[in-house]
Amino acid sequence: MYLSDLLKNIEYISCDATFDPEIREITNNSGEIKAGDVFVCIAGFKTDGHNFALNAQKAGASCIIASEKIDVSVPVIYVENTRKALAQSSKFIYGDPSKKLKIIGITGTNGKTTTCYLIKNILESAGKVVGLIGTNETVVGNTRIPAMRTTPESYQLNKLFSDMLDMGAQYCVMEVSSHSLDLFRVEGISFTAGGFTNLTHDHLDFHKTMENYFNAKAKLFSMCEFGCVNVDDDWGAKLPQKANGRVITYSVNSPSDNKAENIIFHQGSNEFDLNGTHFTMKIPGLFSVYNGLLAISICYGLGLSYVDIAKGLSDSMGAEGRAQVLNTDTDYKVIIDYAHTPDGLYNILSTLKKFATGRIICVFGAAGERDSVKRPDMGEIVGKYADLAIITADNPINEDLTLICSQVEEGILKTSCPYKIIYDRKNAIIDALTLARKEDIVLLAGKGHETYQLIGDEKVPFSEKNIVLEYLNKN
Repeated sequence: MYLSDLLKNIEYISCDATFDPEIREITNNSGEIKAGDVFVCIAGFKTDGHNFALNAQKAGASCIIASEKIDVSVPVIYVENTRKALAQSSKFIYGDPSKKLKIIGITGTNGKTTTCYLIKNILESAGKVVGLIGTNETVVGNTRIPAMRTTPESYQLNKLFSDMLDMGAQYCVMEVSSHSLDLFRVEGISFTAGGFTNLTHDHLDFHKTMENYFNAKAKLFSMCEFGCVNVDDDWGAKLPQKANGRVITYSVNSPSDNKAENIIFHQGSNEFDLNGTHFTMKIPGLFSVYNGLLAISICYGLGLSYVDIAKGLSDSMGAEGRAQVLNTDTDYKVIIDYAHTPDGLYNILSTLKKFATGRIICVFGAAGERDSVKRPDMGEIVGKYADLAIITADNPINEDLTLICSQVEEGILKTSCPYKIIYDRKNAIIDALTLARKEDIVLLAGKGHETYQLIGDEKVPFSEKNIVLEYLNKN
């Protein structure tokens, strides 16, 4: 394909070209450029791709897409929005692969990852070939790729869809973050289904207000053939009017198309009835029922029967790092969970509280350079439900860790919960294990599946599972 072909398929202002070069792939990372690739200059939050245009040319870029004047000798396509142009160009270069797959997008504050794995398991149980893109990893056939962010850039997405098609995939289930919707990463993708979990306080460092955060999430429902929404959630109840296609509602309390009834909670599972079918799940807690209801609603909308869905759901263990009980061979439990918002902490802690026969020791922190307003709320919720709290580092990045912990501490001080502040997360985990007694639960909250810490500008290897098992092997 050539530059002239690309120009027919994107919105652009002008093209500074004296010849028609052949084009191959596309990227916004100048370090990835190969001969014949298109380089797109993105003005990011830390760096501006326009400053790397000459580097891209030297690396072999056949043309460059920009929104500001740049001085290079290869053809330049000038556009109003380079993020949008990246998405449009990627869609064309990779042959519009999302139209050939059934793409299922899941959005919301909490529950996206687990719900994606539930849907994947149900569809595979029904004999479908399914790819997955999410916070934990990307799964293409038998290949598992650690994720860099919840939703990849648009060119990476279109390449992944193309790869999935090559491997025989029929479906792709993916997490769709609010950032990706606002930053055009999913622009032009043909979603078959969209799902909404809930909306609670998070990412206000980026969106500024809950209304903006909601409006970002709502964009997905103008892009899909049908949507499934949680109408027990106040924000979810507003979504049907934002949708372009049909809407399937689900709930525990409100009238809906798929309402769970006769719910029974067990220590490690749930069961409930829905429209004449009995469902069981191997993941405990009310929040898991909601995740299950969304998975059921999506798969029913795709044409599966409730009986087939129930079979697939009953076999699913969800996602790694989500209410994950480690096999420690101790008389106390160690659980790893990704809870990093007030609502996420409430969900896991309130569930554990129902079945705990000993103490709950919660090790947690708050990420740096993120929404700081939620930190006292996180501390207060842990203080209400835990018997001992250990405040520590999450991913401090370049923010002062003592400030982060002191803001979390403000919330704990509103409760009577005893607490410690141990800045080093490994030491905090070991301290919790040292204090644990028979029938206690040690909850390691916030990191979940992550195998690193972001400290300063470094990505430091850090596996909570390995830390726990190494400590127990030595003691």
